[in-house]
Amino acid sequence: MRKKFYITSAIPYVNAKPHIGHALEFVQADTIARYHKLLGEEVLLLSGGDENALKNVQAAEKEKVPVQEFVDKNNKLFLELTEKLNCDYNVWQKGSDSSHHFSSSQKLWELCGKSGDIYKETYTGLYCVGCEQFYEKSELNENGECFEHPGRKLEEISEENYFFKLSKYQKQLIDLISTDKLKIFPEKRKNEVLSFLKEPLKDISISRTNERAKNWGVPVPGDSSQRIYVWFDALNIYQSGVGFGWDEKKYKKWWPADLHVIGKGIIRFHAVYFPAFLLSAKLDLPKALFVHDYFTVNGAKMSKTLGNVIDPVEIINKYGADALRYYVLAKFSPFNDGDFSEEKFKETYNADLANGLGNLVSRVARLAEIANLESYFYSIQIPTDLKKHIEEFRFDFALGDIWEKIKKLDGLVSENELWRDTNNKINILLDVVEGLQQIGVYLEPFLPETTAKIQKQFSGKIKSGEPLFPRIS
Repeated sequence: MRKKFYITSAIPYVNAKPHIGHALEFVQADTIARYHKLLGEEVLLLSGGDENALKNVQAAEKEKVPVQEFVDKNNKLFLELTEKLNCDYNVWQKGSDSSHHFSSSQKLWELCGKSGDIYKETYTGLYCVGCEQFYEKSELNENGECFEHPGRKLEEISEENYFFKLSKYQKQLIDLISTDKLKIFPEKRKNEVLSFLKEPLKDISISRTNERAKNWGVPVPGDSSQRIYVWFDALNIYQSGVGFGWDEKKYKKWWPADLHVIGKGIIRFHAVYFPAFLLSAKLDLPKALFVHDYFTVNGAKMSKTLGNVIDPVEIINKYGADALRYYVLAKFSPFNDGDFSEEKFKETYNADLANGLGNLVSRVARLAEIANLESYFYSIQIPTDLKKHIEEFRFDFALGDIWEKIKKLDGLVSENELWRDTNNKINILLDVVEGLQQIGVYLEPFLPETTAKIQKQFSGKIKSGEPLFPRIS
């Protein structure tokens, strides 16, 4: 039986269309999934639409359209982006799916209730709609705003909600994270969570009144006046998408998740809240979290107000999916914020893709065609260093190594002047062809479209073709 690998990316809010940060995470998750497929594992990649958030309701009201119509329209844009990026998602679970997701989240609620971890209480607190979270004053910046959404005023909310006994699971969570039973990459994010867990944990509100939720979202079991809090429900998409509460056989096959890919702003929900819900429900916990940093754009945080939100679809339409995949994977450390600029993107495209890989493939294919070469792909092992980089999520290091190999092959062609008297240098040309075939395998997780083209061109009778990456003038 093949080993299974179940990986998820975060479930994006669908209150607006996707931006370049979403593209980064989709590509990272897809690269990891494709790598595990290369290892021969049975892989399931999941994401979906976080549709039950209050911010979706407010955005729909602003556009004067029914909420379901609004979330359906935006959800489709996210799914289409994954397709344009050649990200091979197996499951896309909608939060508004009443046939599977609602019953699944209600089952999770009931299991936590059985453990005696849900109670009702009146509460007053400061609420950030952007994060869909209550904050203590000590967690806010000097202007009394949350760090994820500076410039946005928090609302003071007072209402009767259901609460979850998060405090009960503090010691267990510390043990799980400090011993790496729940592994967090990188180490600095693990330390950040452990530092948060040193402070006494407060119980959290896990429902909203119908009035405040505008009758939108998953109804609380046994209380028709309340809706389940969006994070309790959205995190459960990782389970509802693989059968929890509706297909036990499928759920047993895939759960627990081997890896959640998330941005640093939602680490608390994934490393503290979700594991606590699962402990309460007596369900298995995910094995690992890979936490990436963010993009700024031309030195500033992305914001509609500044008008600097980059639409990844425009980049793909202009330059192709693999060009964008290469730039976001090769030119940024996953563990530090990086600055996205279209100018730097174009420079990278010309230097690394058009003049680098693309030019090498064109030169070698032309020489092989002249020499009437025929060649076939064989089983190619992934080098240990490359495996290590991918398994540590250092996509930038992995692609750096591959590009060193590309430069070496380019050097072999130039130093030996293979275009002169090609027939007497056939062995060197065969070595270069073999090197390109290896690159065609190594690049598979990163640049799937390019890989397919290289593998096709260098299988059987080798012929010249269209340039892989036409130069941008």
